[in-house]
Amino acid sequence: MSRRCELTGVGPMVGHSVSHSNIKTKRRFLPSLKSVKVASEALGQTFSLRISNAALRTLDYKGGLDPFIVKARDEQLSAEAQRIKRKVKAKLAENAAA
Repeated sequence: MSRRCELTGVGPMVGHSVSHSNIKTKRRFLPSLKSVKVASEALGQTFSLRISNAALRTLDYKGGLDPFIVKARDEQLSAEAQRIKRKVKAKLAENAAA
């Protein structure tokens, strides 16, 4: 399983561990991922996603999954998140037409 956030696309970064004597060795900075169940108000169902803690805080700030995922770019989203985005957009368009 890849260490990549399904909503923001955040993945591992590389850098250096720097010792007291200033010796630099390569290391990886892994994202803080958490498996959560996120509810979609438009669809009325929950989805299990593996997202970063920062993305979880952003979901709270934006007001839930639906407003966040509609404005998100497709390049950042995983295949599962893109499928959810298509469903949410279709449902919102259906509700706006009715």
